[in-house]
Amino acid sequence: MRLVLLGLPGCGKGTQARLLVERLGLTYIGTGDILRDAIARGTEMGREVAPLMERGLLVPDHRVNDVVAELFRGESRPEKFVTDGYPRTYAQAISFDALLRLEHLDLTHVILLTISDDEVVRRMLARGREDDNEDTIRRRLNEFHKNNDTLVEHYTRCGVLREIPAVGAVEDIHANIVRALGAK
Repeated sequence: MRLVLLGLPGCGKGTQARLLVERLGLTYIGTGDILRDAIARGTEMGREVAPLMERGLLVPDHRVNDVVAELFRGESRPEKFVTDGYPRTYAQAISFDALLRLEHLDLTHVILLTISDDEVVRRMLARGREDDNEDTIRRRLNEFHKNNDTLVEHYTRCGVLREIPAVGAVEDIHANIVRALGAK
């Protein structure tokens, strides 16, 4: 199984991705975590992306694509995975599709977790991360909405998109995802 989780920042992608990793044996690919780690370690990429992330802006597609390509071209490339936060743009989706083709991997599912903007703001403020404040969150939501429709259309055309409401108990949302995947 090769799965992409899409949804607004703060909709629970990370939580659901981790449950899928634990219960279905998938490799977790979280570009946000990878980028925050680069910032914390003070790498060249971290220094480049830190100001963007602090202002709630998206990291340029080419930088994110490079991070993902490096992972998939390495010796321990994942065969079964779930991505969290990637792709975020149509250009990233096209790059990821091409990378997977080169690596002879097919994307099997894309799950879109749906939730309101106001609920996202409430959730993200409650988690208390340093880079989360209401202005930053609202900017992220605006960026997300600019890109999301095109991603949804792309993956709908590919025949792999399923929408799951991201409200309610975590376990209920997980059960709905598992049903949509046809997994046991």
